[in-house]
Amino acid sequence: MNTQKRKLIFGCLALGIAASIWGGMYVVSKLALDHIPPFTLLWLRYLVGFIVLYILAEKQGLPRPTRADRPMFISIGFTGYFLSVGLQFIGTWLSTAHMGAILTSASPVFIVIFAYFMLGEALTLKKVLSVLLASAGVVIVVGWEGSGMNAKAILGNAALIGAAVTWGLLSVLAKKASDQYPPLVVTAYAIFWAWIFTTPAMLVEWCYLPVSGLGLPSVWLSVLYIGIVSTAGAFYLWNKGMQMVEAGAGSVFFFLQPLVGAFLGWLMLGEHLGLSFFAGGGCILLGVLISSLPGGKRNKHALPEPVAAEQTPN
Repeated sequence: MNTQKRKLIFGCLALGIAASIWGGMYVVSKLALDHIPPFTLLWLRYLVGFIVLYILAEKQGLPRPTRADRPMFISIGFTGYFLSVGLQFIGTWLSTAHMGAILTSASPVFIVIFAYFMLGEALTLKKVLSVLLASAGVVIVVGWEGSGMNAKAILGNAALIGAAVTWGLLSVLAKKASDQYPPLVVTAYAIFWAWIFTTPAMLVEWCYLPVSGLGLPSVWLSVLYIGIVSTAGAFYLWNKGMQMVEAGAGSVFFFLQPLVGAFLGWLMLGEHLGLSFFAGGGCILLGVLISSLPGGKRNKHALPEPVAAEQTPN
């Protein structure tokens, strides 16, 4: 097996594990959210995640970000880990969980678009087909509610679309940053800035939503799992995977999140899975399979590659 194929396999594996962890996070966080408000839980999540990643980075002697590169880490932390997640919270609150799952799962579409303009990645037929298949699968799995939308729902859906756009931008920004710094450093310091930005939101939240259950071991175990596994581990694996494969191809693995979440909801919470889950899941897995296949010669249907400004070669 040559180096390129081995890199593709490990990159796909990292992305698949990261998306699967995020899919299972909703089951784990259910207990914590019964006692800790969303932005407070997000603040604790980033604090634990940063501490773990910082210790690992220091033990490995990895370089710290320079002052000149600080804006790059601030933009990743603000855009992806604070703004995207915050918009997802707000959008789901104003709209519905079904719409939240559908609209935020559109992130891979925006990853492909941003990768085309910012990284110069070719927009191939394989990428388009895999994204369309997986998108159809998500809609089938989650289902589409045909109820009329009021102003609140429209505002919520706009926030959810914003969450999808900003997560797509995050993935491309993190890939560019990984050309200069190891993914462990990128993840650690981006999460640090996200923790800083989350602090004011948490303080405002305390004025309206109480915090309880801090004496329950189960709550703290949930917080530690979310911080260590779902944040430090999954964010690192996602950034590492995006470094090893093209952003447009790797983006499709994001669709595993709702699929794994639905499966674990059935397995651990007794939620019902109908025929739509298996039909949609098949579409998602087929899209992921197409995306993970090694590329051959340049596709004659690919759009020309734009020049990415200040792009550093791998």
